[in-house]
Amino acid sequence: MASTTDTPAPATEALEGDALLVSVVIPCLNEAETIEECVVRARAALRDNGIPGEVIVADNGSTDGSAEMAAAAGARVIHQPERGYGSAYLAGFGAARGKYIVMADADLTYDFAEIPRFVQGLDDGADMVIGNRMANIQPGAMPWLHRYIGNPILTGILNLFFRTGVSDAHCGMRGIRRDVLPRLDLRSPGMEFASEMVIRASKERLDIRQFPIEYHPRVGESKLSTWSDGWRHLRFLLVHSPTHLFIIPGFVLAAIGTLITILTLAEAHVLGHTFREHTLIAGSLLMVVGTQTIGMGVCARAYGYFLMGERSPVLDRFRLRFKLEDVLLAGVAVLLVGLAAMVWVAVVWADRGFGSLGEERFAILGSTLFIIGIQIVFSAFLVSIIGLRRTSN
Repeated sequence: MASTTDTPAPATEALEGDALLVSVVIPCLNEAETIEECVVRARAALRDNGIPGEVIVADNGSTDGSAEMAAAAGARVIHQPERGYGSAYLAGFGAARGKYIVMADADLTYDFAEIPRFVQGLDDGADMVIGNRMANIQPGAMPWLHRYIGNPILTGILNLFFRTGVSDAHCGMRGIRRDVLPRLDLRSPGMEFASEMVIRASKERLDIRQFPIEYHPRVGESKLSTWSDGWRHLRFLLVHSPTHLFIIPGFVLAAIGTLITILTLAEAHVLGHTFREHTLIAGSLLMVVGTQTIGMGVCARAYGYFLMGERSPVLDRFRLRFKLEDVLLAGVAVLLVGLAAMVWVAVVWADRGFGSLGEERFAILGSTLFIIGIQIVFSAFLVSIIGLRRTSN
C-alpha cells in the first residue's frame, strides 16, 4: 500500500483538486545523486511557465535517502514498497491531483524544461503525448544495443501488432490526461509498463501524439536489465496480441499441413520425390497442431473481448453472423467425415480377414479429421463459456 508524505509547495503548487493543471510524476529508486536536481528543475519549469502543478516522487523503497532529499526539495513523496517501474508509477498516478500527468525519470536523462510542450500537446486535444528520443540522443546516453537493435525491434513489433504509429515506444517522458487512466486499466509492475501504456491507449483509440526531445547521459546506476527487461517487453507484446501469437502461426501450420496432405493423397512428385505415408504423418501433425493453436487464439481473443472490454470488429461481425450451434455443426461435420473414413478403413480391413491393413493413408486422414472436429467442438464451447458473463449482463 502506497503512503504519502506532504511537503511545503511554492505558489504554483499550492492549489487543490481540479485547480491543479499538471502533476509531474517521477519514479525513484536510490537516486540520491539526481533526485533533488530533478525536483528543482521540474518545479522551476512549472513556476517559470505559470503552470499550476505539483511534483510527485514515487519512491520505490530507496535506502540512500532519496525520499528525504526529494521531500526537502519540495516534492510530495509517495512511498511504494512494491518494487518495479510500473508499481512506482501506478502509486504516483493514484496520488496525482492534476488534470494532466507528465512522466519523467529521476536520472536527468530528460529535460524537465520540456514539460510545457507536453502540456501544450494535451491542451491541443491529445490524450497522450510521447517524446521521441531517437534523433536526439546525446553521445553516451544510450548503449548501441538499445539504440540500434533493442528499441527499434521492440517498437517495430509493437507497431506491427497494434498499429500505434509511435516512433519511440519506450521513451520515459510522456504526458497523459488523468481522466483517461481508468480506461487504460494499467497493471504491469515492471518495465513493460511503458509498452502497456501505449498498447492500451491504442486499443482504446486514444489520440496519441509525439514530438522529438533530447536524451542525455544518465547520472547514476541504470536499473534497466538489457536481456531480462527486453524479454519482458517482448513477452508482454506477444501475450497482448493473440492474433500474432496464436492465430496467424496456427493458420500457417494448418495450411502447410493441408498442402502436404493433399500432395500425399495425390501421390504428387516434387523435385523427384514422391509424398508417401511418412510425409502424411507430418502433414497430419501440422494440421492438428495448427487447428489447436487457432482454437487457443480464438479463446484468448474472446477472453479479451468479453472479460477485459477490448474492442474487436472481427468478433463483433462473427457474433452477428454465427451462433454457437453453427460452429458446432461445422465441427461435428468434420468429425463425422473423419469417423466415416475410419469406419471405411475398418470395413476394408475386416473384409481382408484382419490381416495387412493396406489403407494407412485413409486411416491417418480419418484420424486427423476426427481430432480436428473434436477440437473445433470443444473450442466453440470454451468460447461460449468465456462469453457467459457478457451475454448474461
